[in-house]
Amino acid sequence: MASKYIIDTQAVPNRFEVLTQSGIIAWEEGCLKCPVCVKKQCVYGVYDNRDLDIRQMIDSLDNQCMNCLRCVQGCPKELIHKSINPEYEALGDSHWTPYVIAKSWYQAETGKIPVSGAGYSGPFSGPGFDSMWTDMSEIVRPTRDGIHGREYISTGIHLGKTPRHLTFTDSGDLDSDPSFLVDIPLPIILRIPPFGSLGKNTIKGWALAAKKLGTFLALPYEMIDEEIIAFKECLIPSISPAQPYGDDGLGGVRLIEVLWGKNWKAITRQITETHPSAMTAIRLPLVGGIKETVLSLVNSGVSIISLEGTSNGRLVDDNSVFMRDTIRSIHLALVEHGIRDEVTLLVGGGLSMAEHVAKAIICGADGVVIDLPILIALECRMCRRCTKELPCPVEIDQAASSWVASRTINLLGAWHNQILEIMGAMGIRDVRRLRGEAGRAMFFEDLDRNTFGSLGEVQEGYELE
Repeated sequence: MASKYIIDTQAVPNRFEVLTQSGIIAWEEGCLKCPVCVKKQCVYGVYDNRDLDIRQMIDSLDNQCMNCLRCVQGCPKELIHKSINPEYEALGDSHWTPYVIAKSWYQAETGKIPVSGAGYSGPFSGPGFDSMWTDMSEIVRPTRDGIHGREYISTGIHLGKTPRHLTFTDSGDLDSDPSFLVDIPLPIILRIPPFGSLGKNTIKGWALAAKKLGTFLALPYEMIDEEIIAFKECLIPSISPAQPYGDDGLGGVRLIEVLWGKNWKAITRQITETHPSAMTAIRLPLVGGIKETVLSLVNSGVSIISLEGTSNGRLVDDNSVFMRDTIRSIHLALVEHGIRDEVTLLVGGGLSMAEHVAKAIICGADGVVIDLPILIALECRMCRRCTKELPCPVEIDQAASSWVASRTINLLGAWHNQILEIMGAMGIRDVRRLRGEAGRAMFFEDLDRNTFGSLGEVQEGYELE
């Protein structure tokens, strides 16, 4: 039996001071100069250790304050206040919210699951995956002794086509070559983000993290140089049909990705001829009518398809449709045609939290591809200054590759533990068993329709009073 898959994490300090949600405002004007100032009574000593980060102009009070509010309530002139940090509120956008970014920073720093002692106070429904809830019916006994106990919960998946049957010769040997299958212990593949202040050490750090995690890093073919090719066993070169393709240095690569285009078949044939031991995946943008395209590709023999939505989890050509619903329709269509096990479906775009991984798999995906979360793990503030050729406020491109790898491993370690918690609470011991298990989830739209859909309807034989 294979050894249990556990991601070892260790604390990795931030390179820059993090932006906190709230800050302290202490007015000096009007101070009574009390003999015993409330600032001196701070049990955490944040005022005694006060300092200013002149590089970012951040007061240490904001990061060290433990929000006990003793100084705020005890000041006789009410000169000390807690306020929302405007820089924190400006982080990200409506999808990559300040909350998501801050929690990702915490996970990348500590490798731990973020837990709020005050409980969750936010909304219980929202757009996309937020209107989908998992079934926690087994939460009273997820395992006998925890997620890393004796009851093994597998998060491994295989990439490729599962053969419908095997034929053997009279001597007991296989009558034909088995289908290619690549196993990875985590249903998550890394991808180079669409933007970011990236340097060679950044790419090397992500490749190193992919190697240690046992998964893959997908990156454009032209980014692979003599230093990165050393990690070829965990790389997925992405090749565009519109660009010239050469096979130099790609020997030993296990998986190659071809972007969707008119000449994808020609590129695929060329890859098969030059790298017969490598598997080929087709990367498609999530657009309307993609279901028919996926069915056609599977019937033509494509065994791995990567579906890519927008950075906010919607269709590329229709911002009103969430990828959640499209994934479900594609999965059900493959099941209806009896060819679901002949293809591995990977989905990416807008996956910002660990719960999105489990929910995407419940909707019908085999695994996911993430990009922006591994950028945020490096303290990215999603300001997108890099897209305007402005300097990065946290100088991501200057970070050492070992630091990049450790922060990425911490983030994935925290995500892995959360996936185990979800599966344990659902009573599922294999992530492959989770695929398409929509019956183990609840959808707000269905509940709302079943509960309130009949209100206001007048049925025959009843009279309104």
